[in-house]
Amino acid sequence: MATGILIVEDDPTQRRILEELVRKFGYEPFPAEDAIKGLEILAGPEGKRIALIILDLYMPGMTGLEFLEHLSARRRELPVIVETAEGSIETVVKAMRAGADDFVVKPVNPERLRVSIQNLLKVNALTEEVRRLNKKVKGELTFDDLIAESPAMRQVIRLGRRAAESNIPVLIEGESGVGKEMVARAIHGESKRAGGPFVAVNCGAIPETLVESTLFGHEKGAFTGAVSKHLGKFQEASGGTLFLDEVGELSLDMQVKLLRALQEGEVDPVGARRPVKVDVRVISATNRDLITMTREGQFREDLFYRLNVFPIMVPPLRRRVEDIPPLVDHFIHRFAAEEGRKVRGIDGRALEMLMKYDWPGNVRQLENTVFRAIVLAEGDMLTVNDFPQIASLVEGYDVRAPETEGETGGGGENTMPQPQARQGLIGAGMPMAASSDTVADGMALGVPVVTEGGHIRTLEEVEADMIRLALKRYRGQMSEVARKLGIGRSTLYRKIRALGIDVKKAS
Repeated sequence: MATGILIVEDDPTQRRILEELVRKFGYEPFPAEDAIKGLEILAGPEGKRIALIILDLYMPGMTGLEFLEHLSARRRELPVIVETAEGSIETVVKAMRAGADDFVVKPVNPERLRVSIQNLLKVNALTEEVRRLNKKVKGELTFDDLIAESPAMRQVIRLGRRAAESNIPVLIEGESGVGKEMVARAIHGESKRAGGPFVAVNCGAIPETLVESTLFGHEKGAFTGAVSKHLGKFQEASGGTLFLDEVGELSLDMQVKLLRALQEGEVDPVGARRPVKVDVRVISATNRDLITMTREGQFREDLFYRLNVFPIMVPPLRRRVEDIPPLVDHFIHRFAAEEGRKVRGIDGRALEMLMKYDWPGNVRQLENTVFRAIVLAEGDMLTVNDFPQIASLVEGYDVRAPETEGETGGGGENTMPQPQARQGLIGAGMPMAASSDTVADGMALGVPVVTEGGHIRTLEEVEADMIRLALKRYRGQMSEVARKLGIGRSTLYRKIRALGIDVKKAS
């Protein structure tokens, strides 16, 4: 789904030119003949797709400056490029003070406009991510910050907002990776405890011998290694929210102590003489079936009823496919900005493939998949070829390796598909030197793999040639060379020294 750009321009000719340019750059234009129409588009159902505005300053009726005043009260986070026939400093200063981020002078230079759009979208993506992270750290994340377009997630948000109105114990259920912690943070952020501490504890990640100390704290000298007093998570969260993730992993012994803490509103630190009062709102989460565990005696029935007062089920990603396009769009902008890549979107066929996949790892798997695609992408749009692992699991999609020098002979009639590369130095992002499908006359992408006598060359020799080839192809850009070879920069430098490669000569 292409990023939407709102074009507010009263001149029909200029508006059509801008539409074509925006479309050529790979974005979706939303034209408006005046400022009033532009505000209507932003307030309508398509408004959420708008990520940037190109605005004419001089229009009949509402001017561009007046439009910026209305925008600051509605969508002040949207970057704005103003266009004007006057290139005076005074005009630019007025626009910038009113909230514009950049300007272009008519007639618009296409390359100048393209660079401005790309830079502003990149900066805005990073700004939005920083804003979300700050809200997350401060305990102020709300349901408006969550990406949830599907009916199933709207139901989750409706229940979450009701839960936020009181201190009722909430049990969030769902598979791993669906975003249970984000829902818990949003409940906290919209409750009266917003801004207070939000303390998350993964009960399944704590060694059994340390669970009690981690949750309830301990006094100095309470046990071997307790060299100082330690406040437990309950005390850390006092005045705020304690999120107990994977609560079904607690042992029966710890379940008893947790039940007492919830009932009495106090904890017993290890080695303490008297209990400590705490004021916490408890939200728990699990990816296990606690009802079945209760029947089988693996989870205490009284604790289950204490936690399961207000249950919220977060559906898996495969049951809310409507959320995939906005999630993919969010991850593309975020990772492209973080990694300094020029990827600006995903083509329709690749997005269709992602929506057909089941995503057993849910949102977490989708996030990591898009991250990998961004890092490995060659073009400015993600395609099916950038998701080889997913394409191999979805019927009807295949991955063709791009043609490179040495893959065709003569007129290209002998082109052969390349197998997926192994992870590691030789073959990461390139054809495998040891594969019979890639070896032709003892060569693999210009690297000889056999000697003149027909014997296989040593791995060290082939490795050195592969590094030299990558250095030449990517003009000595070490970060790019390391990325394409599938190794870290420190490993690349170490191998260059060990193999005696002259970087300047090779590149």
